Amino acid sequence: MAEIIQERIEDRLPELEQLERIGLFSHAEIKAIIKKASDLEYRIQRRTLFKEDFINYVQYEINLLELIQRRRKRIGYSFKKDEIENSIVHRVQGVFRRASAKWKDDVQLWLSYVVFCKKWATKTQLSKVFSAMLAIHSNKPALWIMAAKWEMEDRLSSESARQLFLRALRFHPECPKLYQEYFRMELMHAEKLRKEKEEFEKASMDMENPDYSEEILKGELARIIYKNSVSIIKGAEFHVSLLSIAQLFDFSKDLQKEIYDALQALHTDDPLTWDYVARRELEIESQTEEQPTTKQAKAVEVGRKEERCCAVYEEAVKTLPTEAMWKCYITFCLERFTKKTNSGFLRGKRLERTMTAFRKAHELKLLQEFQYKQLIKSLLSHKFLREALEVAVAGTELFRDSGTMWQMKLQVLIDSKSPDIAMQFEECFVHLKHQVCLSLWISWAEWSEGAKSQEDTEAVFKKALLAVIGADSVTLKDKYLDWAYRSGGYKKARAVFKSLQESRPFSVDFFRKMIQFEKEQESCNMANIREYYERALREFGSADSDLWMDYIKEELNHPLGRPENCGQIYWRAMKMLQGESAEAFVAKHAMHQTGHL
Repeated sequence: MAEIIQERIEDRLPELEQLERIGLFSHAEIKAIIKKASDLEYRIQRRTLFKEDFINYVQYEINLLELIQRRRKRIGYSFKKDEIENSIVHRVQGVFRRASAKWKDDVQLWLSYVVFCKKWATKTQLSKVFSAMLAIHSNKPALWIMAAKWEMEDRLSSESARQLFLRALRFHPECPKLYQEYFRMELMHAEKLRKEKEEFEKASMDMENPDYSEEILKGELARIIYKNSVSIIKGAEFHVSLLSIAQLFDFSKDLQKEIYDALQALHTDDPLTWDYVARRELEIESQTEEQPTTKQAKAVEVGRKEERCCAVYEEAVKTLPTEAMWKCYITFCLERFTKKTNSGFLRGKRLERTMTAFRKAHELKLLQEFQYKQLIKSLLSHKFLREALEVAVAGTELFRDSGTMWQMKLQVLIDSKSPDIAMQFEECFVHLKHQVCLSLWISWAEWSEGAKSQEDTEAVFKKALLAVIGADSVTLKDKYLDWAYRSGGYKKARAVFKSLQESRPFSVDFFRKMIQFEKEQESCNMANIREYYERALREFGSADSDLWMDYIKEELNHPLGRPENCGQIYWRAMKMLQGESAEAFVAKHAMHQTGHL
């Protein structure tokens, strides 16, 4: 092995001598490179090989190449590239070949090889890398597409790209993505030929190239792909995807019409077809010769286009009265409604169309819950409170057991300053399971705090604590305590604390809040602070090392504290804390003592 490593280091010497001779690297840097290279060579020549060693080798060589490039630019020297860079690139390719032969299944390794070749190697070399990769990973359509795109866009070889797609389709005869990209490639090829032909005609040059046949220029090859693919891959979605690709090429109007007509003929029972046909009305220009110039005229024209879209959707929901079709219709209406406009006329029309479509869909019970929520949010964001309330009421009638739907309805009522809010809160709890009620109780309390008396708000909290049980009640108790301190100060907060102190479960914050409230008082009572710590430790003392530490610090630092109690607190903590919590406590206590000393 030592002989192999020595031989490979000697192979490097000519390039390293050149680097030193032309002044890109110093003698000391060359010695450092040889030392590092020896280590890297050893790692990839030993008996047990690791992929990471190959990756590190390649990364080092890439970094060296980039450094050489930067130094060349700095001193303005561009000669001797064959002896230096090409030698390094050739060596890296050899390492990549060894690595990819050993770890054939590692796609990421192959892709790193491709990326390296794209930047540093020749196009012929990269073509060979793609061939080797595809021979092993022929089951991955994305790799075939990557190779074909490179052949088309970088090597400018339409024929090579076409051959790759044809080979790929033999392995994946039902892959939609392959057909889509092959279709796109043939249209790009036709477009390129059309531009070439135009250039030749401008230059008045004779053309005897058979590639310029009228059929190919019109995209006949793409049409063949379209015909073959739709006979294999059924469904409107694939049909629409090909039509969307064809629309990117202006010369393919005839092909677009053929695909569009076939879409309507073959897939009338698919909502996607109707959705596409309806939205297409937005792109069709007015038949009148004069184009609208004023803002008002433009708004009217947009309104007409949207009316035509809705007319298609109306026909669609009659022909295909399904949930999926109504979803397309409502989604379109919402998209147009949320689109910004300064035209009051257009905004009003969009609102009217949206509400009309919603009422029909709601009556047929063909909308999903999330669509009610979407519509409510959109209406609220535009301050259409009356319409938002109509949708919210309809939503809670249909989805009575949905907590979020009730939440949205109540939010609309709050925004509308309705007099019936409290009654609606009461009603929602009749229909909902207590597991989903926590956020609604909190909303009621927050609304009551701003709109009702202190007594009314406290009554809400008390009702909530009777209704909400288990872990959910923890959040409610914290909210109740916060409200008590905000509204009635420390005296009120302590009264609430006293009333809840035996109503488990708690959060540790419940006790920490009371400690903080006490410390904020002018006449801070250390006995009360001890009481809160003791109660907190009763609940969390077996796991919360921070609580014990804070108790000790309180006794040490508070003006009324008793430092002599710290030892007793420490030993109590050691008895109660378990496992990692005890270890953490000992470490924190030691650090604190060191700092204190």
